[in-house]
Amino acid sequence: MAQDSGPPNMNYIGSTPSERNSINQTQALAVIHAAERAATSIGLPLNICVTDPSGLLVAFLRMDNAFPGSIDISQKKARTVSLFYGAFTTASLYNITQPGASLYGIQETNDGLIVFGGGVPIYVDSKFIGAVGVSGGTTDQDVMVAEA
Repeated sequence: MAQDSGPPNMNYIGSTPSERNSINQTQALAVIHAAERAATSIGLPLNICVTDPSGLLVAFLRMDNAFPGSIDISQKKARTVSLFYGAFTTASLYNITQPGASLYGIQETNDGLIVFGGGVPIYVDSKFIGAVGVSGGTTDQDVMVAEA
């Protein structure tokens, strides 16, 4: 017997996408396009990833000639931010994850977290809805593009 899916767009969880605090496709693509414009303005081909609050992929762009090795890094940057509900940027984790610091070694958990710049949270109306991760430039360039 097939399970009743309920009203359209409910996805078996009892709420519509607009009722959840999660980035939607339109918002994610707007983030991707803003980051792409910023990357183009500084002449860098980058990988740009947007995740929902749980760290799952919503949108991704590998610009022409972006490093293949940076695909995974951009995704892990966004995922790292999401796994901490947007409380940290990946850059803000750097100092507290060094040897002797309070969170040393945390980057080895959760199938690998990223603890250098390029992952930032996305907020709408003071609510965490997702994260963006950018990789392929220097950490300063990745941060600048992620914040675009």
